[in-house]
Amino acid sequence: MKTAGKKALWLANGFVNTVILLVVLLLLAAGCYSLWDSGLVNAAADSKQYAVYKPTDENGGLSFAELRAVNPEVIAWLDVYGTNIDYPVAQGRDNMKYVNTDAAGNYSLSGAIFLDSGNSADFSDFNAILYGHHMEKKTMFGELGLFADRGYFEARKYGSLHYGGKDHGLEFFAFLQADAYDSEVFRPRVTGREAQEAYLATLVGRASNVRDIGVAANDQIVLLSTCSSSSTNGRNVLVGRITDKLYEDSFHREDTGNIMKPAADSAAGLWAQTPLWAKVTVIILLLLLLLCAAYSIRRRRIKDKKRVSAEDE
Repeated sequence: MKTAGKKALWLANGFVNTVILLVVLLLLAAGCYSLWDSGLVNAAADSKQYAVYKPTDENGGLSFAELRAVNPEVIAWLDVYGTNIDYPVAQGRDNMKYVNTDAAGNYSLSGAIFLDSGNSADFSDFNAILYGHHMEKKTMFGELGLFADRGYFEARKYGSLHYGGKDHGLEFFAFLQADAYDSEVFRPRVTGREAQEAYLATLVGRASNVRDIGVAANDQIVLLSTCSSSSTNGRNVLVGRITDKLYEDSFHREDTGNIMKPAADSAAGLWAQTPLWAKVTVIILLLLLLLCAAYSIRRRRIKDKKRVSAEDE
């Protein structure tokens, strides 16, 4: 009876150890996968992925035309000097498509920079609104929140917006934080001089950082909006005036290195996107972990069995 009880205890102990080991291995695998997945998402959101398509004087906009051939809903190119915001701009029939679709039309957790569906694609409205995800690693619109700092805001006054086959200047004059459902701020295509003046006054009045550049109701302005960590529905908003004058980019970005076309970063396609050498490495590591786990369990069982036998004697 005593021996049977000890054997039952030994079996229960082995089972518990096995379960604990498997749970630890699963958590480790989940953590590694999460880090790997996050890295792929951030890599897919990096502006370097799109640099090959950027319209320039040298290529005459041919590369941009190539991107538009891939996805006709790409309508512009946004560049905020002194940041990594240097992306194509798309516009869907609604404001949901490009939340999880990249500029090439692929499913993507990082989405794309996109123009409000209520705005004209030619930026002829008094006010246009651009949206983008707040991403880590200073990708997409992840740097907009930095404009809350006065020094950062003052140092980065300009940008450019390419649309209609022509480059236009951007002169930033306000940064504010607002609620995502604030219709006084997120209201595309404001019409009527009185309403436009009131809209400008609202933006400037709520702004934490303002630069007086003489913006008026007959100008065209653009709002860059992204999520804010300050509140659940908070949004960081950078406001600029669209001009015919082009401004010099006094900042020097790092070398783009290996430029490649954007790829989907969907969870369903991660394994398919992984290089063969990486797949083999992952499989080998998993096999090694399983072998180590099996060896450890076997040794523990042999040790426990010897102990039980010794106690019986």
